[in-house]
Amino acid sequence: MGKSIIRLIVAFGILVLLAGCFKGEQSSKEVDPPQNAEAVNGEETEEGEDTAATPAEAEDTVSRELYLIDSNGMVASQMVDLPVPEENQVAQQVVEYMVKGGPITPMLPNGFQAVLPEDTEVLGIDLQEDGTIVVDLSEDFSEYEASSELPILEAVTHTLTQFDNVHKVKLRVDGVDLKEMPVNGTPINNGYTRANGINLTNNDTLDYFNSSPVTMFYPAEQENNRYYVPVTQYVEMEDESDIAGVINELMDGPGYQNQVVNVFSPEAALTEDPVIEEGVANLTFNEGILMDAEQHIISDEVMETVVRTLTQQPDIDAVNVQVENVDEVFNENGEPYSAPVSAQLYTPGEEL
Repeated sequence: MGKSIIRLIVAFGILVLLAGCFKGEQSSKEVDPPQNAEAVNGEETEEGEDTAATPAEAEDTVSRELYLIDSNGMVASQMVDLPVPEENQVAQQVVEYMVKGGPITPMLPNGFQAVLPEDTEVLGIDLQEDGTIVVDLSEDFSEYEASSELPILEAVTHTLTQFDNVHKVKLRVDGVDLKEMPVNGTPINNGYTRANGINLTNNDTLDYFNSSPVTMFYPAEQENNRYYVPVTQYVEMEDESDIAGVINELMDGPGYQNQVVNVFSPEAALTEDPVIEEGVANLTFNEGILMDAEQHIISDEVMETVVRTLTQQPDIDAVNVQVENVDEVFNENGEPYSAPVSAQLYTPGEEL
């Protein structure tokens, strides 16, 4: 018994001695933190030093197109990463993320704002078999300025019709169908579609009797954020298949008042009449369409502007761009356009 106690005392003394040695070695030279080290989530130790926390798993998100208002008052889309919603809650979620002061607020790109009045609630969503989606909103939806009425309608309609099986939007307030908008009386009895236009541009010199509304896409920039603004213009067309009229109007641009960029060279021109075959619009331009004539490169913005615009037209799903006297054209990364380009390249489609 006495020998056991002696052994314990000796062992304890050795441990104390070793601990003191190790402590002395550590304190004799401080260990510098790695350069550029940052605190994780602002956490600190009790001594005030930054700590390296284990990264939390990122929340699952899905990218969706929301139509918002830019700094110029234009309705334009932004791709926003939203939390993956519960089943059958996709349409309700995108509308909820369009409410001022709602969950979109910390995610808004610089210069953009949401369109629906603050405190608006989504009471219900009903997608009908014919592609009409009925959105039931709370009474707070009616609290907006008259000047905001068309932007609200356009934004909601274009956001919901991004889904391939949604073609028309109808609105309710507290379960009551709206025949017209509540503030300025815009008629919506039969529903609102993309055919009603967006960011409508008027031209006093145009013959509207022989013209048709066409939505064209132009790039714009806000603090290094490049995005596309849809602008509905009236275009003089012989018939719905007059794609040449659309392209010529697109290359002319919408005018300086819309605060967008015309990406086409003044020398760019069609050299043949466009031909539509099996949903593909075949276009042939002169070399003025190229940003680099030696490398046969078409700027990405020119291609996206053309594709986004023409695929809004009936019976056009993709665009094939050719240049006279050039065997093959390339994008800015040097990749050949070996197949027609569809809008799916820029805004992937899905169904509700």
